[in-house]
Amino acid sequence: MADANTARKDEDSPSAEKKVAPSEPQKPLLLIIVVVLNMLVMSSVVMILYTSYKAEKGKPKLQDVIQGEKDTQTTQDQAQENDDVVGKLVPMETFLVNLAGTHGNKLAKINMELEVDGPKVEEEIEKRKPQIRDIIIILLSSKTYDQVTTREGKESLRDEVRETVNSFLVKGKIKKVYFTDFIVN
Repeated sequence: MADANTARKDEDSPSAEKKVAPSEPQKPLLLIIVVVLNMLVMSSVVMILYTSYKAEKGKPKLQDVIQGEKDTQTTQDQAQENDDVVGKLVPMETFLVNLAGTHGNKLAKINMELEVDGPKVEEEIEKRKPQIRDIIIILLSSKTYDQVTTREGKESLRDEVRETVNSFLVKGKIKKVYFTDFIVN
């Protein structure tokens, strides 16, 4: 029995635990798991920081916005200057037409000039002047006295003449129509 007690004491003694040591192989495994998790967290943080840096770099800066606004204003000013300059004007002969619905009692005498956007359009208008005059006469004679005596009616007539003539021009367009005489009797 003494040998059994001694064996038990040997098992219970601290030196016996050192010999068995079943927990030691688990320490490197736990360390590896902690290191891998740490690396994953660090790489996630780096990825988030890099993504936010790229997003911040892509945003326009105040200087970019100011420069863009200056460029836009310059473009608008140039377009307005181009609109203020009157292009080449092509005069049309006098139109004398009966107005619709008056049984020949009301006449309109109209002189107009067509502003064109280039010399090719001017040549085309000169070649096709009889066709242009015909279509304008038909358009004018379809208007009533009430339609051509108001400011809105004249503006509408101006737009109709421009759109109608532009519909069959090939080499360019008419920019504006100017009435130089407009008499309704």
